[in-house]
Amino acid sequence: MQLERRQIIAYIALGVVVLAIGGRAVLGGRQTPTGTPLVLAAAPSSVSPAASPGVSTSPAVESRVVVYVCGAVRTPGVYELPASARVGDAIERAGGAAAKAELAAVNLAAMLTDGQQIVVPERGAAGAVPAVVAAAGAAGGAAGAAGAPAAIVNLNTATLEQLDTLSGVGPSTAQKIVDYRTANGGFKTIDELKNVPGIGDVRFAALKDFISV
Repeated sequence: MQLERRQIIAYIALGVVVLAIGGRAVLGGRQTPTGTPLVLAAAPSSVSPAASPGVSTSPAVESRVVVYVCGAVRTPGVYELPASARVGDAIERAGGAAAKAELAAVNLAAMLTDGQQIVVPERGAAGAVPAVVAAAGAAGGAAGAAGAPAAIVNLNTATLEQLDTLSGVGPSTAQKIVDYRTANGGFKTIDELKNVPGIGDVRFAALKDFISV
């Protein structure tokens, strides 16, 4: 049975409508549904504010001084201390004052200077020298108290006890003086005392008025 022309056109139109509806349904199912936008949290910064360029975090380095502590202290020697330290700090660094130290002759509050020599006199020592003596070339010097005048000590005849009474000469240095005069047949001049280990120019200058040969 042959279809009429109108029926064919109707069937074609119906087919186009069906295809259009089906295609729209397919395309609509593929669309991504609209949802709440995704918010990404920013990662915390690992850079500390203190590490910002141009900001220094290094602590200030305090300057140091080197001093020589000798005399009536437990451990005489050369010590390095902060520039803000005092004479009392240097004595403590040297083991503290010995039992026979005359600390009343020492200005424990005096500021330290680089290259300084600190001599702690002994109690009752003849001609106690200032407790703070600037090294050669150091600026300024500190005054100290002096003991009462005493008899001159003969380097060639004095006993260990008599030598020990000299300011800045402890038992160890007194024994070195005796050993030197024994090995060299005595002292020819008082200047030879500087040849004894532990007796430098500064200490000799403090002793020369109280010794003889």
